[in-house]
Amino acid sequence: MATKPRQLDRDFAASGDTGDLAAALNLRYGHLPAEEIIAVAIDLFADAGGIAATSSFGADSAALLHLIAEAAPGLPITFLDTGQHFGETLEYRDQLADDLGLTNIEIIRPLEDALAAGDPDGILHQSDTDRCCAIRKVEPMARAIAPYRAWFTGRKRGQASTRAEMPVFEAVGPRIRVNPLARWSTEDQAAYMRRHGLRQNPLVAFGYLSIGCFPCTSPVKPGEDPRSGRWAAQAKTECGIHLPGLEDTLSTASG
Repeated sequence: MATKPRQLDRDFAASGDTGDLAAALNLRYGHLPAEEIIAVAIDLFADAGGIAATSSFGADSAALLHLIAEAAPGLPITFLDTGQHFGETLEYRDQLADDLGLTNIEIIRPLEDALAAGDPDGILHQSDTDRCCAIRKVEPMARAIAPYRAWFTGRKRGQASTRAEMPVFEAVGPRIRVNPLARWSTEDQAAYMRRHGLRQNPLVAFGYLSIGCFPCTSPVKPGEDPRSGRWAAQAKTECGIHLPGLEDTLSTASG
């Protein structure tokens, strides 16, 4: 039987301190299977500021999107169109959304003024990847989630050292980030994809196991860390949309 949030939790979700709320939700619901976490979060936040999901439509995106489609196909799914995605990713986005019956894809783009001022030639990634990500991903991400009280991601603890201790429910300023697949392994992901016959991003077949913008994404060899193909030969492992600095950008976007 699916877990149902208590009315007290619903009231807390609407007005409670997010630090306390995230801690309470982890204790009460963080151990549940992914589909129940999704159902609980939708129940908690749908009428308490709203909830959306973010997706890169990358190598690991289909499982979370399938789970969401099963629960609420009209849930807003935000996609950051950086202007530097692989064409295959854009095609995959549309095909997968059609496969799953997702009806509310929100495409968020960088601000034209920010691009004109900071990356007019589209080559900022060659000299300052952090600044490029800030313009093309972090600021658009802040705008994408600003209208909502909570949002889903497909992040997993095994993807990177920066995610190893990641909880299922996280406080990010006045919002809650929900990671229903946090405990999933690579094998869990692959098994779910096979079980449900989910379409895979075509770039995976060419060794792209973690897919971002084309200038900063490379294929990886068998046995290598899947995220080693992102920002190759750099210490950078995150674009910034999941890091603490997002909270400052969120404050600006919400102001």
